[in-house]
Amino acid sequence: MYLTLSKRFEFSSSHRYYVPDWDPQKNRQFFGRRIGGPHGYGNNFTLYTVFHGAVDARDGMIINVTTIKKRVNDILSARYDHKFLNVDTSPFDSIPPTPENLVACLFEDIRSAFSGESAQPVVCHLEETDTSAATAYAGGRIERHFTIDFSAARRTVSPHLTDQQNRELFGKAVNIHGHGYRVRVTLDGPVDGSYGMIVPPSESERALSSLYEELDHHYLNDEVSGLKSLPVTTETLARYAFERLGASLPVNRVRLHENPRFFAEFHRGGITFLGIESSFHAAHRLHSSRLTELENVEVYDKCNNAAGHGHLYRLEATVGGTLDERSGTLFDLDRAYKSVDSVLEPWRFRHLDLDTDDFRDRPSTAENMVTTLWPRLQKALDDRLWRTRLWETPNNRFTVRRQGDSR
Repeated sequence: MYLTLSKRFEFSSSHRYYVPDWDPQKNRQFFGRRIGGPHGYGNNFTLYTVFHGAVDARDGMIINVTTIKKRVNDILSARYDHKFLNVDTSPFDSIPPTPENLVACLFEDIRSAFSGESAQPVVCHLEETDTSAATAYAGGRIERHFTIDFSAARRTVSPHLTDQQNRELFGKAVNIHGHGYRVRVTLDGPVDGSYGMIVPPSESERALSSLYEELDHHYLNDEVSGLKSLPVTTETLARYAFERLGASLPVNRVRLHENPRFFAEFHRGGITFLGIESSFHAAHRLHSSRLTELENVEVYDKCNNAAGHGHLYRLEATVGGTLDERSGTLFDLDRAYKSVDSVLEPWRFRHLDLDTDDFRDRPSTAENMVTTLWPRLQKALDDRLWRTRLWETPNNRFTVRRQGDSR
């Protein structure tokens, strides 16, 4: 298992895409409207900082979220929030503040602030808008993400199955129906030292626009030639988008959301993932028998309230493996939802410390919760679980992955 904690932040800045060594005409031709004016334009950025480390048995945490919150906010306040990045924040006086450059700089600033800690930042993810983002990893790898939305109709059927087999496997989804799809495309590769991107904006926009025009407001089974001989499932659609975009872009993976609680993802190398989301209401109190009363208050603050408090927890479970080419499926979707819900049921509408036995001898931190759920979900999902994420709040997410997978 590989356990991480993600903390969400927001900051507002002005900036412009501009290479000082280029003349204004070349900048405008390359960046288009994102060159802006000489005084910049604005963005509300969302930053996710991801930490990895061992869980302290005394307090049940990788690192105190309050520590992350204070140090990262200090960095954002001093260098990024309410700044004109091209003027106020080095090195963006000499390089363009593209998402790739900006997230790399943020990662280094945050890593320096946690030098010597047992828990270390391993990932920074920066959302420039809801359709443009970038990720920096420990070790130097940079990714760029683009998102497009399209609407389309389909029948969930496989041409390799009989009508009866399709109905047994896909149920009412064999009927013509529609979705508002969301596609997230992840690129990786070297960041160009002059313009600060993995690929020029004209290349990414051309490829994404082509895919959008091919799929948007079409009946996928009949009107998209590349899909006519394939099972039309969410899994195969994710792979199809990967192959189409991968012909002209350095695509690492494509995630296709059919709805907010369900996605399929296809990765370079051929592996397919299927992710589903469920939720549960629960109460708890953060308290450790290994700490004194004063230490409990100092460590957990208001979360140590004697009468407890509660959350609406969200859980995402992702299975991975090789696609069944005959049916176009990775895992039975209905069974996946039922399996996850069966694991969560003992915690639903319960006080985790008082109504269950899972936290009698250790604090009910989200770290301990997600590591408790991992083997249960793994068993329920036939040992095909790849990753599970637990949101305690929209700002705090805890993730367990198979060892070695940092995505």
